[in-house]
Amino acid sequence: MSFLLAIDQGTTGSTSLLIDAKNFQVIDKEKVDYPQIYPKPGWVEHNLEDIWNSVGSSIGVLLKRQNVDKSAILAIGITNQRETTCAYDKTGKPLHHAIVWQDRRTAAYCEENKTAYIKDCQKKTGLPLDPYFSGSKMRWLLDNVPAVKIAADRGELLLSTIDTFLLYRLTNKKKFSTEPSNASRTMLMDLETFNWDDDLINFFGLHKKMLPEIQDSFSQFGQTEACSFLPDGIPILSILGDQQAALFGQACVRVGDIKCTYGTGAFLVLNTGEKIVHSKTGLLTTAAYSHSGKKIYALEGAAYIAGAAVQWLRDNLKAIKNSGEVEKLALEVKDLSQMEHVLFMPFFTGIGTPYWNSEAKAAILGLTRGTENSHIAWACLEGIALSVNDSVSSFKKDFTQLNDIRVDGGAASNNLLMQIQANFSQKSILRPEVIDTTAYGVAMGAMVGRGEISIEDLGRYWKLEKEFKQESHNYYPKKKELWDSSIKKLYL
Repeated sequence: MSFLLAIDQGTTGSTSLLIDAKNFQVIDKEKVDYPQIYPKPGWVEHNLEDIWNSVGSSIGVLLKRQNVDKSAILAIGITNQRETTCAYDKTGKPLHHAIVWQDRRTAAYCEENKTAYIKDCQKKTGLPLDPYFSGSKMRWLLDNVPAVKIAADRGELLLSTIDTFLLYRLTNKKKFSTEPSNASRTMLMDLETFNWDDDLINFFGLHKKMLPEIQDSFSQFGQTEACSFLPDGIPILSILGDQQAALFGQACVRVGDIKCTYGTGAFLVLNTGEKIVHSKTGLLTTAAYSHSGKKIYALEGAAYIAGAAVQWLRDNLKAIKNSGEVEKLALEVKDLSQMEHVLFMPFFTGIGTPYWNSEAKAAILGLTRGTENSHIAWACLEGIALSVNDSVSSFKKDFTQLNDIRVDGGAASNNLLMQIQANFSQKSILRPEVIDTTAYGVAMGAMVGRGEISIEDLGRYWKLEKEFKQESHNYYPKKKELWDSSIKKLYL
Protein backbone atom coordinates (compact mmCIF):
# COMPACT_ATOMS: atom_id res chain seq x y z
CA MET A 1 0.00 0.00 0.00
CA SER A 2 0.97 3.63 -0.45
CA PHE A 3 -0.13 6.41 1.86
CA LEU A 4 -0.68 10.13 2.20
CA LEU A 5 0.34 11.84 5.43
CA ALA A 6 -1.64 14.88 6.58
CA ILE A 7 -0.28 17.14 9.33
CA ASP A 8 -3.02 19.15 11.07
CA GLN A 9 -1.32 21.66 13.37
CA GLY A 10 -4.12 23.01 15.58
CA THR A 11 -4.50 25.42 18.46
CA THR A 12 -4.38 22.84 21.25
CA GLY A 13 -2.45 20.02 19.60
CA SER A 14 -1.06 18.47 16.45
CA THR A 15 -2.85 15.63 14.64
CA SER A 16 -1.41 13.35 11.98
CA LEU A 17 -3.69 11.39 9.63
CA LEU A 18 -2.66 8.39 7.55
CA ILE A 19 -4.74 7.98 4.40
CA ASP A 20 -4.78 5.17 1.83
CA ALA A 21 -3.59 6.86 -1.37
CA LYS A 22 -5.60 4.50 -3.59
CA ASN A 23 -9.14 4.80 -2.22
CA PHE A 24 -8.68 7.86 0.04
CA GLN A 25 -9.87 6.09 3.17
CA VAL A 26 -8.60 7.34 6.53
CA ILE A 27 -6.50 4.54 8.06
CA ASP A 28 -5.65 6.03 11.44
CA LYS A 29 -4.88 9.29 13.26
CA GLU A 30 -2.92 10.43 16.30
CA LYS A 31 -3.16 13.69 18.24
CA VAL A 32 -0.54 15.07 20.64
CA ASP A 33 -1.53 18.07 22.76
CA TYR A 34 0.84 20.74 24.02
CA PRO A 35 0.60 23.52 26.66
CA GLN A 36 -1.14 26.84 26.23
CA ILE A 37 0.80 29.82 27.60
CA TYR A 38 -1.03 32.82 29.10
CA PRO A 39 1.57 35.45 30.11
CA LYS A 40 -1.05 38.16 30.81
CA PRO A 41 -4.83 38.51 30.55
CA GLY A 42 -5.76 38.50 26.86
CA TRP A 43 -2.35 37.13 25.82
CA VAL A 44 -2.02 33.60 24.37
CA GLU A 45 1.27 32.04 23.25
CA HIS A 46 2.70 28.71 22.10
CA ASN A 47 6.24 27.43 22.44
CA LEU A 48 7.35 26.68 18.88
CA GLU A 49 9.53 23.80 20.05
CA ASP A 50 6.44 22.29 21.74
CA ILE A 51 4.61 22.55 18.42
CA TRP A 52 7.48 20.97 16.48
CA ASN A 53 7.83 18.14 19.00
CA SER A 54 4.08 17.47 18.99
CA VAL A 55 4.14 17.12 15.20
CA GLY A 56 7.08 14.71 15.35
CA SER A 57 5.52 12.69 18.17
CA SER A 58 2.13 12.35 16.48
CA ILE A 59 3.75 11.16 13.24
CA GLY A 60 6.08 8.77 15.05
CA VAL A 61 3.34 7.15 17.13
CA LEU A 62 0.98 6.87 14.14
CA LEU A 63 3.50 5.21 11.83
CA LYS A 64 4.74 2.86 14.54
CA ARG A 65 1.23 1.77 15.49
CA GLN A 66 0.34 1.02 11.87
CA ASN A 67 3.75 -0.53 11.20
CA VAL A 68 4.05 1.59 8.06
CA ASP A 69 7.17 1.47 5.96
CA LYS A 70 8.03 5.16 5.80
CA SER A 71 9.09 4.79 2.20
CA ALA A 72 5.44 4.04 1.35
CA ILE A 73 4.41 7.65 2.07
CA LEU A 74 3.80 9.28 -1.32
CA ALA A 75 3.29 12.87 -0.19
CA ILE A 76 2.61 15.18 2.75
CA GLY A 77 -0.02 17.90 3.19
CA ILE A 78 0.07 20.54 5.93
CA THR A 79 -2.84 22.44 7.45
CA ASN A 80 -2.58 24.81 10.37
CA GLN A 81 -4.05 27.31 12.79
CA ARG A 82 -3.91 30.32 10.53
CA GLU A 83 -3.08 33.72 12.03
CA THR A 84 -0.72 32.47 14.76
CA THR A 85 2.57 34.29 14.21
CA CYS A 86 6.15 33.00 14.47
CA ALA A 87 9.51 34.78 14.69
CA TYR A 88 12.68 32.73 14.14
CA ASP A 89 16.10 33.15 12.56
CA LYS A 90 17.60 31.52 9.49
CA THR A 91 18.90 28.61 11.56
CA GLY A 92 15.27 27.79 12.44
CA LYS A 93 15.73 28.85 16.07
CA PRO A 94 12.62 30.49 17.60
CA LEU A 95 13.20 34.04 18.84
CA HIS A 96 10.01 34.21 20.89
CA HIS A 97 6.91 32.16 21.59
CA ALA A 98 4.38 32.14 18.78
CA ILE A 99 1.61 34.71 19.31
CA VAL A 100 -1.67 32.81 18.90
CA TRP A 101 -4.61 33.98 16.78
CA GLN A 102 -6.70 34.41 19.95
CA ASP A 103 -4.22 36.91 21.41
CA ARG A 104 -5.51 40.48 21.92
CA ARG A 105 -2.32 42.32 22.95
CA THR A 106 -2.33 44.59 19.90
CA ALA A 107 -5.88 45.89 20.43
CA ALA A 108 -4.71 49.42 21.30
CA TYR A 109 -2.41 49.55 18.24
CA CYS A 110 -5.29 48.45 16.00
CA GLU A 111 -7.66 51.01 17.46
CA GLU A 112 -5.14 53.84 17.04
CA ASN A 113 -4.44 52.98 13.39
CA LYS A 114 -7.91 51.90 12.30
CA THR A 115 -8.85 55.05 10.36
CA ALA A 116 -5.66 55.08 8.26
CA TYR A 117 -5.95 51.33 7.64
CA ILE A 118 -9.56 51.54 6.43
CA LYS A 119 -8.61 54.36 4.06
CA ASP A 120 -5.47 52.83 2.55
CA CYS A 121 -5.43 49.07 3.19
CA GLN A 122 -8.71 47.33 3.90
CA LYS A 123 -9.88 46.88 0.32
CA LYS A 124 -6.57 45.20 -0.56
CA THR A 125 -6.71 42.75 2.34
CA GLY A 126 -10.46 42.08 2.69
CA LEU A 127 -9.90 42.17 6.48
CA PRO A 128 -10.54 44.66 9.28
CA LEU A 129 -7.58 45.87 11.33
CA ASP A 130 -7.87 43.51 14.27
CA PRO A 131 -5.47 41.75 16.70
CA TYR A 132 -6.82 38.44 15.33
CA PHE A 133 -4.67 38.77 12.20
CA SER A 134 -0.89 38.47 11.87
CA GLY A 135 0.30 41.90 10.75
CA SER A 136 -0.02 43.69 14.09
CA LYS A 137 1.48 40.66 15.89
CA MET A 138 4.58 40.91 13.66
CA ARG A 139 4.82 44.62 14.43
CA TRP A 140 4.60 43.88 18.17
CA LEU A 141 7.38 41.29 17.98
CA LEU A 142 9.70 43.80 16.28
CA ASP A 143 8.89 46.52 18.79
CA ASN A 144 9.01 44.47 21.99
CA VAL A 145 11.40 41.50 21.65
CA PRO A 146 15.11 42.46 21.57
CA ALA A 147 16.14 39.16 19.92
CA VAL A 148 13.70 39.82 17.09
CA LYS A 149 15.02 43.36 16.57
CA ILE A 150 18.65 42.15 16.58
CA ALA A 151 17.84 39.44 14.02
CA ALA A 152 16.09 42.02 11.83
CA ASP A 153 19.10 44.36 11.96
CA ARG A 154 21.34 41.45 10.91
CA GLY A 155 19.06 40.39 8.06
CA GLU A 156 18.42 37.06 9.81
CA LEU A 157 14.77 37.53 10.85
CA LEU A 158 12.03 35.26 9.47
CA LEU A 159 8.37 36.08 10.18
CA SER A 160 5.58 33.71 9.20
CA THR A 161 2.52 31.71 10.09
CA ILE A 162 2.81 28.15 11.47
CA ASP A 163 2.70 26.41 8.08
CA THR A 164 5.93 28.09 6.98
CA PHE A 165 7.72 27.33 10.25
CA LEU A 166 6.88 23.63 9.88
CA LEU A 167 7.89 23.62 6.23
CA TYR A 168 11.21 25.31 7.06
CA ARG A 169 11.98 22.66 9.68
CA LEU A 170 10.71 19.71 7.60
CA THR A 171 12.92 20.68 4.64
CA ASN A 172 16.03 21.37 6.75
CA LYS A 173 15.78 25.12 6.08
CA LYS A 174 15.66 24.65 2.32
CA LYS A 175 12.15 26.08 1.78
CA PHE A 176 10.71 29.29 3.21
CA SER A 177 7.27 29.42 1.57
CA THR A 178 3.57 29.84 2.24
CA GLU A 179 0.43 29.99 0.09
CA PRO A 180 -2.56 32.36 -0.30
CA SER A 181 -5.02 30.94 2.24
CA ASN A 182 -2.48 31.59 5.01
CA ALA A 183 -0.90 34.70 3.50
CA SER A 184 -4.33 36.33 3.14
CA ARG A 185 -4.72 36.24 6.95
CA THR A 186 -1.64 38.36 7.63
CA MET A 187 -3.05 41.71 6.34
CA LEU A 188 0.07 41.88 4.14
CA MET A 189 -1.17 40.18 0.93
CA ASP A 190 -3.07 41.90 -1.87
CA LEU A 191 -6.13 39.80 -2.72
CA GLU A 192 -6.03 40.91 -6.35
CA THR A 193 -2.53 39.60 -6.99
CA PHE A 194 -1.91 36.97 -4.28
CA ASN A 195 1.42 38.74 -3.68
CA TRP A 196 2.89 40.62 -0.74
CA ASP A 197 2.04 44.30 -1.10
CA ASP A 198 4.67 46.99 -0.46
CA ASP A 199 2.14 49.50 0.91
CA LEU A 200 0.72 46.96 3.37
CA ILE A 201 4.20 45.89 4.46
CA ASN A 202 5.20 49.52 4.98
CA PHE A 203 2.01 50.22 6.95
CA PHE A 204 3.15 47.70 9.57
CA GLY A 205 6.80 48.76 9.41
CA LEU A 206 8.03 45.41 8.10
CA HIS A 207 10.28 44.33 5.23
CA LYS A 208 9.53 41.89 2.42
CA LYS A 209 12.79 39.97 2.99
CA MET A 210 11.39 38.85 6.38
CA LEU A 211 8.42 37.12 4.70
CA PRO A 212 8.16 33.76 2.90
CA GLU A 213 7.58 33.27 -0.80
CA ILE A 214 3.89 32.82 -1.74
CA GLN A 215 3.26 29.89 -4.08
CA ASP A 216 0.23 27.90 -5.26
CA SER A 217 -1.60 25.92 -2.56
CA PHE A 218 -1.07 22.62 -4.38
CA SER A 219 2.49 22.63 -5.65
CA GLN A 220 6.02 21.47 -4.86
CA PHE A 221 6.86 22.91 -1.43
CA GLY A 222 10.06 20.91 -1.13
CA GLN A 223 10.82 17.55 0.44
CA THR A 224 11.69 16.18 3.85
CA GLU A 225 15.29 16.31 4.94
CA ALA A 226 17.08 15.56 8.23
CA CYS A 227 13.89 14.83 10.25
CA SER A 228 14.23 12.21 12.96
CA PHE A 229 10.66 10.97 12.44
CA LEU A 230 10.54 10.83 8.61
CA PRO A 231 12.92 9.68 5.87
CA ASP A 232 14.42 12.16 3.44
CA GLY A 233 12.79 12.81 0.10
CA ILE A 234 9.02 12.78 0.82
CA PRO A 235 7.48 15.61 -1.22
CA ILE A 236 5.30 18.23 0.52
CA LEU A 237 2.66 19.04 -2.08
CA SER A 238 -0.19 20.81 -0.31
CA ILE A 239 -0.58 23.57 2.28
CA LEU A 240 -3.84 25.24 3.37
CA GLY A 241 -5.02 27.17 6.41
CA ASP A 242 -7.37 25.08 8.54
CA GLN A 243 -10.73 26.56 7.49
CA GLN A 244 -9.85 26.55 3.80
CA ALA A 245 -8.57 22.98 4.17
CA ALA A 246 -11.97 21.99 5.58
CA LEU A 247 -13.64 23.72 2.61
CA PHE A 248 -11.47 21.67 0.26
CA GLY A 249 -11.96 18.47 2.26
CA GLN A 250 -15.72 18.97 1.96
CA ALA A 251 -15.31 19.16 -1.84
CA CYS A 252 -16.74 22.69 -1.75
CA VAL A 253 -15.12 23.59 -5.06
CA ARG A 254 -18.19 24.98 -6.84
CA VAL A 255 -19.30 28.59 -6.59
CA GLY A 256 -21.89 28.82 -3.80
CA ASP A 257 -20.65 25.81 -1.84
CA ILE A 258 -20.58 26.36 1.95
CA LYS A 259 -18.96 24.48 4.80
CA CYS A 260 -19.35 25.01 8.54
CA THR A 261 -16.83 23.56 10.98
CA TYR A 262 -18.14 23.16 14.54
CA GLY A 263 -15.27 23.15 17.00
CA THR A 264 -14.69 25.36 20.03
CA GLY A 265 -16.19 28.02 17.79
CA ALA A 266 -17.88 27.65 14.41
CA PHE A 267 -16.38 28.91 11.16
CA LEU A 268 -18.24 29.13 7.88
CA VAL A 269 -16.61 29.55 4.47
CA LEU A 270 -18.45 30.24 1.20
CA ASN A 271 -16.72 29.60 -2.13
CA THR A 272 -17.17 32.69 -4.35
CA GLY A 273 -15.05 31.31 -7.20
CA GLU A 274 -12.75 33.67 -9.08
CA LYS A 275 -14.70 36.70 -7.88
CA ILE A 276 -13.60 38.89 -4.97
CA VAL A 277 -16.72 39.81 -2.98
CA HIS A 278 -16.35 42.68 -0.52
CA SER A 279 -18.94 42.07 2.17
CA LYS A 280 -21.43 44.73 3.22
CA THR A 281 -22.62 42.64 6.18
CA GLY A 282 -19.52 42.02 8.31
CA LEU A 283 -18.11 38.94 6.58
CA LEU A 284 -14.38 38.54 5.88
CA THR A 285 -13.08 38.34 2.31
CA THR A 286 -10.29 35.83 1.97
CA ALA A 287 -8.37 33.52 -0.35
CA ALA A 288 -9.69 29.95 -0.61
CA TYR A 289 -6.79 28.42 -2.54
CA SER A 290 -4.77 28.78 -5.73
CA HIS A 291 -3.78 26.17 -8.29
CA SER A 292 -1.90 26.51 -11.57
CA GLY A 293 -2.15 30.27 -11.20
CA LYS A 294 -5.95 30.21 -10.77
CA LYS A 295 -7.16 32.29 -7.80
CA ILE A 296 -10.22 31.10 -5.83
CA TYR A 297 -11.83 33.38 -3.23
CA ALA A 298 -14.20 32.98 -0.31
CA LEU A 299 -16.33 34.81 2.23
CA GLU A 300 -15.92 33.77 5.85
CA GLY A 301 -18.09 34.11 8.93
CA ALA A 302 -17.27 33.23 12.51
CA ALA A 303 -19.11 32.35 15.71
CA TYR A 304 -16.53 32.45 18.51
CA ILE A 305 -18.41 29.93 20.67
CA ALA A 306 -19.97 26.64 19.53
CA GLY A 307 -18.79 23.45 21.25
CA ALA A 308 -17.42 25.60 24.07
CA ALA A 309 -21.00 26.44 25.10
CA VAL A 310 -21.72 22.74 25.65
CA GLN A 311 -18.45 22.47 27.59
CA TRP A 312 -19.68 25.31 29.82
CA LEU A 313 -22.87 23.35 30.59
CA ARG A 314 -20.67 20.38 31.49
CA ASP A 315 -17.89 22.07 33.46
CA ASN A 316 -19.58 25.09 35.04
CA LEU A 317 -23.24 24.16 35.48
CA LYS A 318 -22.54 20.40 35.87
CA ALA A 319 -25.75 19.83 33.89
CA ILE A 320 -24.15 16.98 31.93
CA LYS A 321 -21.24 14.62 32.56
CA ASN A 322 -19.90 14.68 29.00
CA SER A 323 -20.60 16.75 25.91
CA GLY A 324 -22.38 13.88 24.16
CA GLU A 325 -25.15 13.94 26.80
CA VAL A 326 -26.43 17.39 25.80
CA GLU A 327 -28.54 16.00 22.95
CA LYS A 328 -30.30 13.46 25.16
CA LEU A 329 -30.97 16.09 27.84
CA ALA A 330 -32.35 18.59 25.31
CA LEU A 331 -34.64 15.96 23.80
CA GLU A 332 -36.47 15.79 27.15
CA VAL A 333 -38.17 19.00 25.95
CA LYS A 334 -41.40 17.75 24.41
CA ASP A 335 -43.26 21.03 23.90
CA LEU A 336 -41.54 23.86 21.99
CA SER A 337 -44.01 26.37 23.44
CA GLN A 338 -41.97 26.05 26.66
CA MET A 339 -38.95 27.38 24.72
CA GLU A 340 -40.51 30.46 23.09
CA HIS A 341 -38.89 32.96 25.47
CA VAL A 342 -35.77 31.09 26.60
CA LEU A 343 -32.61 32.35 24.89
CA PHE A 344 -29.03 31.24 25.43
CA MET A 345 -26.64 33.94 24.16
CA PRO A 346 -23.28 32.08 23.97
CA PHE A 347 -21.08 35.17 23.79
CA PHE A 348 -18.47 34.16 26.37
CA THR A 349 -15.70 35.72 24.27
CA GLY A 350 -17.67 38.34 22.35
CA ILE A 351 -19.79 38.26 19.18
CA GLY A 352 -18.30 37.46 15.79
CA THR A 353 -20.12 37.81 12.47
CA PRO A 354 -21.83 40.13 11.69
CA TYR A 355 -21.56 42.40 14.74
CA TRP A 356 -17.90 41.97 15.82
CA ASN A 357 -18.46 43.10 19.40
CA SER A 358 -15.46 41.79 21.36
CA GLU A 359 -16.84 43.17 24.64
CA ALA A 360 -20.12 41.20 24.56
CA LYS A 361 -20.84 38.79 27.42
CA ALA A 362 -22.93 35.61 27.52
CA ALA A 363 -26.46 35.53 28.95
CA ILE A 364 -29.43 33.23 29.47
CA LEU A 365 -32.77 35.05 29.09
CA GLY A 366 -36.44 34.29 29.61
CA LEU A 367 -36.18 31.95 32.60
CA THR A 368 -39.19 31.06 34.74
CA ARG A 369 -39.56 28.83 37.80
CA GLY A 370 -40.55 26.07 35.40
CA THR A 371 -37.26 26.23 33.49
CA GLU A 372 -35.26 23.00 33.81
CA ASN A 373 -31.86 21.80 32.69
CA SER A 374 -33.43 20.31 29.59
CA HIS A 375 -34.73 23.72 28.50
CA ILE A 376 -31.30 25.28 29.04
CA ALA A 377 -29.68 22.45 27.06
CA TRP A 378 -32.09 23.00 24.15
CA ALA A 379 -31.52 26.76 24.32
CA CYS A 380 -27.76 26.17 24.29
CA LEU A 381 -28.00 24.22 21.04
CA GLU A 382 -30.27 26.90 19.62
CA GLY A 383 -27.77 29.58 20.62
CA ILE A 384 -25.03 27.79 18.67
CA ALA A 385 -27.29 27.35 15.64
CA LEU A 386 -28.51 30.97 15.74
CA SER A 387 -24.94 32.26 15.99
CA VAL A 388 -24.02 30.20 12.93
CA ASN A 389 -27.18 31.35 11.17
CA ASP A 390 -26.13 34.99 11.54
CA SER A 391 -23.25 34.19 9.15
CA VAL A 392 -25.62 32.31 6.82
CA SER A 393 -27.92 35.35 6.79
CA SER A 394 -24.96 37.55 5.87
CA PHE A 395 -24.02 35.15 3.06
CA LYS A 396 -27.56 35.43 1.69
CA LYS A 397 -27.31 39.25 1.62
CA ASP A 398 -23.85 39.40 0.04
CA PHE A 399 -24.04 36.52 -2.45
CA THR A 400 -26.98 35.29 -4.50
CA GLN A 401 -25.89 31.66 -4.99
CA LEU A 402 -25.91 29.50 -1.86
CA ASN A 403 -25.85 25.71 -1.95
CA ASP A 404 -26.59 23.36 0.94
CA ILE A 405 -24.33 23.56 4.00
CA ARG A 406 -21.73 20.83 4.53
CA VAL A 407 -20.73 20.35 8.16
CA ASP A 408 -17.80 18.88 10.06
CA GLY A 409 -16.11 19.08 13.44
CA GLY A 410 -16.99 17.49 16.77
CA ALA A 411 -20.39 19.11 17.34
CA ALA A 412 -21.53 18.12 13.84
CA SER A 413 -22.16 14.63 15.27
CA ASN A 414 -25.05 16.07 17.32
CA ASN A 415 -28.16 15.18 15.30
CA LEU A 416 -30.45 17.55 17.17
CA LEU A 417 -28.09 20.51 16.68
CA MET A 418 -27.88 19.75 12.95
CA GLN A 419 -31.68 19.60 12.64
CA ILE A 420 -32.08 22.86 14.56
CA GLN A 421 -29.46 24.39 12.24
CA ALA A 422 -31.38 23.29 9.16
CA ASN A 423 -34.59 24.75 10.58
CA PHE A 424 -33.10 28.16 11.38
CA SER A 425 -30.97 28.46 8.23
CA GLN A 426 -33.60 27.01 5.87
CA LYS A 427 -30.90 24.98 4.15
CA SER A 428 -30.28 21.25 4.06
CA ILE A 429 -27.37 20.27 6.31
CA LEU A 430 -25.09 17.62 4.80
CA ARG A 431 -22.82 15.60 7.08
CA PRO A 432 -20.11 13.51 5.36
CA GLU A 433 -18.73 10.15 6.36
CA VAL A 434 -15.32 11.73 7.02
CA ILE A 435 -15.61 14.60 9.50
CA ASP A 436 -11.82 15.06 9.88
CA THR A 437 -12.16 17.22 6.80
CA THR A 438 -9.36 19.64 7.65
CA ALA A 439 -6.58 17.06 7.45
CA TYR A 440 -8.44 15.15 4.74
CA GLY A 441 -8.51 18.32 2.64
CA VAL A 442 -4.74 18.73 2.50
CA ALA A 443 -4.29 15.02 1.83
CA MET A 444 -6.55 15.40 -1.21
CA GLY A 445 -4.66 18.56 -2.05
CA ALA A 446 -1.42 16.58 -2.09
CA MET A 447 -2.93 14.30 -4.73
CA VAL A 448 -3.90 17.37 -6.75
CA GLY A 449 -0.30 18.54 -6.29
CA ARG A 450 0.91 15.18 -7.63
CA GLY A 451 -1.32 15.62 -10.68
CA GLU A 452 -3.17 12.36 -9.96
CA ILE A 453 -6.61 13.92 -9.47
CA SER A 454 -8.15 17.21 -10.53
CA ILE A 455 -9.98 19.65 -8.29
CA GLU A 456 -13.15 18.87 -10.25
CA ASP A 457 -12.75 15.19 -9.25
CA LEU A 458 -13.09 15.88 -5.51
CA GLY A 459 -16.85 15.45 -5.45
CA ARG A 460 -16.44 11.80 -6.45
CA TYR A 461 -14.68 11.04 -3.16
CA TRP A 462 -17.04 12.99 -0.86
CA LYS A 463 -19.54 10.60 0.76
CA LEU A 464 -22.77 11.70 2.47
CA GLU A 465 -23.47 10.13 5.86
CA LYS A 466 -26.71 11.98 6.76
CA GLU A 467 -28.85 14.83 5.41
CA PHE A 468 -30.93 17.07 7.68
CA LYS A 469 -33.74 18.77 5.75
CA GLN A 470 -35.37 21.98 6.96
CA GLU A 471 -38.75 21.59 8.61
CA SER A 472 -41.56 24.12 8.38
CA HIS A 473 -42.59 25.29 11.84
CA ASN A 474 -43.57 28.83 12.81
CA TYR A 475 -41.60 28.46 16.06
CA TYR A 476 -38.24 28.96 14.29
CA PRO A 477 -38.84 32.30 12.50
CA LYS A 478 -40.39 33.69 15.72
CA LYS A 479 -37.37 32.57 17.75
CA LYS A 480 -35.08 34.14 15.17
CA GLU A 481 -36.93 37.46 15.56
CA LEU A 482 -36.52 37.27 19.35
CA TRP A 483 -32.80 36.53 18.92
CA ASP A 484 -32.29 39.51 16.59
CA SER A 485 -34.19 41.95 18.78
CA SER A 486 -32.40 40.76 21.93
CA ILE A 487 -28.96 41.24 20.35
CA LYS A 488 -29.90 44.78 19.32
CA LYS A 489 -31.13 45.66 22.80
CA LEU A 490 -28.26 44.08 24.73
CA TYR A 491 -25.18 44.32 22.57
CA LEU A 492 -25.45 47.02 19.91
